Amino acid sequence: MLAQPKILTVSELTRDLKEVLENVFEEVHVEGEISNLRQPASGHCYFSLKDESSQLKCVLFKGAGAKIKFSLKDGMKAICSGRIGVYEKDGQYQLYVAAVEPKGKGALQLAFEQLKERLSKEGLFDEAHKKPLPFLPQAIGVVTSPTGAVIRDILHVLNRRFEGAHVVIHPARVQGDDAAQEIASAIQCFNDLKNVDVIILARGGGSLEDLWCFNEELVARAIYASLIPVISAVGHETDYTIADFTADRRAPTPSAAAEIVMPPYAELNERISSRLVFLWQYLKDIVPQYAQRIDDLTEDLSRAMERLLETLQARLGGLMDQLIALNPLAILKRGYSITYRLEDAKAVVSARDLKKGDKVRTRLSQGGFTSEVLEIS
Repeated sequence: MLAQPKILTVSELTRDLKEVLENVFEEVHVEGEISNLRQPASGHCYFSLKDESSQLKCVLFKGAGAKIKFSLKDGMKAICSGRIGVYEKDGQYQLYVAAVEPKGKGALQLAFEQLKERLSKEGLFDEAHKKPLPFLPQAIGVVTSPTGAVIRDILHVLNRRFEGAHVVIHPARVQGDDAAQEIASAIQCFNDLKNVDVIILARGGGSLEDLWCFNEELVARAIYASLIPVISAVGHETDYTIADFTADRRAPTPSAAAEIVMPPYAELNERISSRLVFLWQYLKDIVPQYAQRIDDLTEDLSRAMERLLETLQARLGGLMDQLIALNPLAILKRGYSITYRLEDAKAVVSARDLKKGDKVRTRLSQGGFTSEVLEIS
């Protein structure tokens, strides 16, 4: 009698296949072209890797995706590393991606180019936004590692060019996972305290990985938001970072940044001396001219005052003649007189204003007399 075959449910078979696949393909590296990329609000990524004849479903969960510096795009050739598993609901085998490396170009280089393009479109590199450096800063802020050779080089150059230059150092890691946050915080701290006139971001040379914290978007936006001018002095002359493009000024090396930020004392002294010589020569030429001009203006003012005085005197004489002509006493000189009652000193202009017995006073051109009214006519 034949043995009865074991009958499996769909779920049982799917779980068996899942176990076999996950044990056999627990670490694979698959090359292909990214297509059908989907990024829902959860933060996970779903896409397919395809070649000329096949395609493989892929899942990149949010945690693993956060470690990838660049952005995935349809059409991108990539090498995805991870494990093969089965999504039991659909019975679909798929690649659970742990890491992605772009094909033909390094991940960091691609991330650099993508971020540079995006920030450039936003205007973070525009010349119109870049602030001028102070000619002679009272205080210089430096963001760098306090133990490296970079800070010693900067201090040496500053002391040589302008002894006693005031430097405020904000220690920060310039390499590693937390470096970008520390650099951005240092820039913000200087802006909050307003205790420096210019900020230097400094680090020595290194690989793209070593300098990566200066390519982080966090640092770029901190530089862009800074109200204090920022000089980026990262790596060697051939090294370029996102910080270089965002900063108000790029220095090829940290030592060059120190030379840019502070003019040498001898040069400054020479410039001041030359300006003083120019000012003295200018004064020598201009003072005699202004002295003569003052004399001319003084004489013009004196003549103008004389003419004004003559005009005022003439006007005053005319007014005096008018006052004399209107003066009642002038009429008395021509034989007229003024009579007024003694009781109220009211001038008598009509005989009706008087009655018999009123005492009146008569004013003549010279002297006067008092009389009593005997008759009114």
